[in-house]
Amino acid sequence: MRLAAVDLGSNSTRLLIADLEDDGRLTEVVRRATVTRLGHGVDRTGRLDDRALDRVRAELLVVRGLLAEHGVERAVGVLTSAVRDAENGAELTDHVRTLGIDARTIPGEREAELTFLGATSGRPAEDRPVAVVDIGGGSTELVVGHAGAPGFAVSTQAGVVRHGERHVHHDPPDPDELAALADDARGIFSAAVPDDVRASVGRVIAVAGTATSCAAMIQELDPYDPERVHGFVLSLAEVDELTARLALLDEPERREVVGLQADRAPTIVAGCVLLSVALRAFGVKECEVSEHDILRGAIIAAATGDF
Repeated sequence: MRLAAVDLGSNSTRLLIADLEDDGRLTEVVRRATVTRLGHGVDRTGRLDDRALDRVRAELLVVRGLLAEHGVERAVGVLTSAVRDAENGAELTDHVRTLGIDARTIPGEREAELTFLGATSGRPAEDRPVAVVDIGGGSTELVVGHAGAPGFAVSTQAGVVRHGERHVHHDPPDPDELAALADDARGIFSAAVPDDVRASVGRVIAVAGTATSCAAMIQELDPYDPERVHGFVLSLAEVDELTARLALLDEPERREVVGLQADRAPTIVAGCVLLSVALRAFGVKECEVSEHDILRGAIIAAATGDF
């Protein structure tokens, strides 16, 4: 059966088309990600910006064409932080449904659960709980549990678009701005995840654009190679080194960094700071980067009747 999932996030619009095999395995057919910055200004205005909506609608036309071209039998969609927070978010959800996509604006906790399902499904059991960190544009999901079974899940109001707009007002960013961003995120993560839950974690899996971009930059991948990104072990020291290097560059210079998708240049420094804070919150020195995320989780949920 050929299924698809669309993720309309605060920073990017993403698509995964995959075949569900008879043995339950998923075989990827198409994966696409476009930075659309849907969450631009939402933290300040409480509304989805008209230009951001235009970018998303244009990308959805491309998505609709790919769904038809590849013979997708069922497509589901998840709309997350920006749409949850915006007073006009329901209008976008309704629009997505007109394209034949079973779209839902999902609560933060459900976003966290689907992310964990996608990141851990099919992994071998581990003695200690695993934490999945999903740094998005408007929120960061922190989920702890064993493979396929989250025991603790929370969606926090910390994201690369939200916190970049809140704290960073210069390019390159001032050190004091990044320190304030880190302090804000540290307080949010510490308050959201109890000490005993954080202490129980044996491994951290990091998903989504910040973590995959870091893995690609460290390896200087050009073009991007998902097979070399998936499973890459990224150290906290490497994240901090990237943060320091990128924070010295302005946006046009960051756009030229090998391994970084150019449209992520405006948000990557904030993302690196959030990832560093998250790893420190769990007391680990490294994380495993994964290409398996909420898109995969949404497809698994749709296939099992749990969407």
